[in-house]
Amino acid sequence: MRVSFDGPEYTTDITATGTVRLLEAIRETGIKTKFYQASSSEMFGKAVEIPQRETTPFYPRSPYGCAKVYAYWITVNYREAYGLFTCNGILFNHESPRRGETFVTRKITRAIAHIQAGLQDKLYLGNLDAKRDWGYAKEYVEAMWLMLQQDQPDDYVIATNETHSVREFLEAAFGHAGLDWRKHVEIDENYFRPAEVDLLIGDYSKARQKLSWQPKTTFSELVKLMVDADIRLVKEHLAGKGRVAS
Repeated sequence: MRVSFDGPEYTTDITATGTVRLLEAIRETGIKTKFYQASSSEMFGKAVEIPQRETTPFYPRSPYGCAKVYAYWITVNYREAYGLFTCNGILFNHESPRRGETFVTRKITRAIAHIQAGLQDKLYLGNLDAKRDWGYAKEYVEAMWLMLQQDQPDDYVIATNETHSVREFLEAAFGHAGLDWRKHVEIDENYFRPAEVDLLIGDYSKARQKLSWQPKTTFSELVKLMVDADIRLVKEHLAGKGRVAS
């Protein structure tokens, strides 16, 4: 993540050290529990294999990715060393209308709603050629739950096995709203990463086989539901203020 370059120590403290603090609390108290570690496709970074699966070597390209690699391995270590039920869900990008506003997908859909309502005109983004494997967060949470229902803990890639560029997301999102993204989007180099992650695409075969899980919502459907949700949110906000969207 770009923001982790601005606060690498904070990122490491929360993401890496935070994980071992939780694991140590479980070990020391002896509380019988099941521990889920939110691993990330960012661990693959400069991917050495396409698509990426559970056996693909990690090559993180940001402080966030590096911290996630530590969290992944310490989770495996506590499972093997102390017999704890700990598992890693290596989730690729999972989006929904609840996505944080600093993430590119939500940044796009929120801007569309504001542009349509006449509240803003320009959207500033970084690398439009970066490719990601985008799925629906609601379905990914189901996969997380399924991991914790297994008799034995394990690690799983959760993805769609499809990749789309930020540019494709723009085209689909603005197109759904009847807008031309080229009239509103400008490139801001401040949003570029010092070390870019160019292509992520996940192989969820293991999850399909062992968890009977697979994605259901298509890329196009995901984009549309996010755009519609933000448009609805802005309209409700304006209505509450006695204004009407243009």
